[in-house]
This record gives sequence, C-alpha cells and structure tokens, in this order.
Amino acid sequence: MSGLSNTAFVTRFAPSPTGLLHRGHAFSALTAFEAARAAGGRFILRIEDIDRTRCRPEYDAAILEDLAWLGLEWEAPVRRQSQHMADYGAALRELSERGLTYRCFRTRREVAEAIESAPHGTLEAFRGAPLPPAEEAARVEAGEAYAWRLSLAAAERALGGFGGLTFVEDGEGPDGEHGVIQARPQLGGDVVLARKEVGVAYHLAVVVDDALQGITEVIRGRDLFEATHVQRLLQALLALPTPAYRHHRLLAGPDGRRYAKRDRAQTLRELRASGMTARELREALGFG
Repeated sequence: MSGLSNTAFVTRFAPSPTGLLHRGHAFSALTAFEAARAAGGRFILRIEDIDRTRCRPEYDAAILEDLAWLGLEWEAPVRRQSQHMADYGAALRELSERGLTYRCFRTRREVAEAIESAPHGTLEAFRGAPLPPAEEAARVEAGEAYAWRLSLAAAERALGGFGGLTFVEDGEGPDGEHGVIQARPQLGGDVVLARKEVGVAYHLAVVVDDALQGITEVIRGRDLFEATHVQRLLQALLALPTPAYRHHRLLAGPDGRRYAKRDRAQTLRELRASGMTARELREALGFG
C-alpha cells in the first residue's frame, strides 16, 4: 500500500462475498484502514470465500468496487481463501495426526438436541468424543457425512490446561473487556474445523491466514469477540503467533438493530445510487 512502511503493524479487513457491503462493513474497513495509516503500517484485504454454497463472484467484485469508492487502498494480490485450501488442509492434518480432532457424525439438529438435553441447557457448549474405530470406519465406508471437530479434552491434555492462554484486547469486548484477557476456549465447546461441503471452517482458516499474512492487529466487530477464545487455542496448538485484538462497536440502524446482510441493510451501492458521496459517508461514520 502506498505510503505505508511500518511492518511492525499489519492489519486486515476480511469480508465474505455472500452479499453486498453495508454501512457496518464500511465502518469496520475504515477502522482498520485508518489504524494502519495512523501507525504507518500495512493494510491487507482478504476475501474469505470458503463457503462455496453462498459466496458469489459478483459480490467479490462489488467488495473491491465499494472499498475503492470509499478511498481505501490495499496490497496486491488479494488473498482469497478458496485458492489456499491446501494450507488449511495441512493444518487440519497436523491437528488430526496429534489426536486433537475427531469425526463427528451428528447433524446440526442432533448437536442442538444434545446441548438442550445437557444439565445446564443451552448454556452448555457441545462436547463429543470419537466413535469406536470399527463403528467410525463403517460409517465412513457407508459415505455418511461428518465434520471434523476439535477435541477440547485432547487439546487441554496437550497444553497441560488452558490457564496459560491469554490474548491482548486493545479495543473493547461486549462487556467492556480490555487489556490482557484469559482465553476460555471451553465456552465454544468442540468447534467444527471442517465440513465436507465447505472443506474448512472459519476458525481454522482465519488463524492460518493471520499467521501466513503476518497480521499483528486483528481489528473487527465485537460480535467476533467470543471467537477469539477458540482462535487463541488453535494458535497455541499450531504454534502460530498471536496478534493483538481490537474489537470495535457495531453500528445500528434507526430501528436499533445492527446492520446485517440478512436483514437487507441498505448497501453501499444503494447509498451511491442515492447520491451520497464517499466523503459524506466517511464523515457520517466518524472518519472526516
């Protein structure tokens, strides 16, 4: 990126091309971009397009168009996760070869039912275990669908407990969390690391990418604060560096609901069509 040279500060904006960008995306992208510029650091754009069932090339192109309209610049080439599945596969194999994963044949409904039936109800995260080898082999042979899950029990044994896992929060979590945070990966249960229809899940892909791209500061919305706990665990298991984190507030519309694709929030393309300029939007978002 022109004008930026401090390699000690590297951050990124990592949207998924599953829809058009809205004000919330613009705020997050500008927050990261301006932080990099203030630090004289590097700003990276990454396209997280591992979900082949929902990602579309037209949305990918629209992301680049919208961000350029906002006045952002980023390094080339842009990393697209769909082009780097081998990197995630290698990480998954490493974890599996160390006995840290297992095949889970439960459907999403069955997992939800298992959580509901636990003593603490929906407050309890899902924990499973490998099937007996003969049963597992038979179900694989039969072509049954399964997901690779991270075994918290095995991870805890491998690390000698989770007490040493911390991360630095330079922003603020949903409940005002700031500073050195004790990671609690047990809150997420045995998370999915890969599925047949996707190949790799978000948590694994993002920690591999952040390490490979040398990200030093992850700047993103507070809705992803809880994800940091399991991502910190994966970094420890894979001996990857731990960036600092800066979670920012989430923008909400006039109705008080945060902007979201699923709610058909007004898109940046629609704002442009209405006559709004990039400067006006930046000022409205607090980036005058």
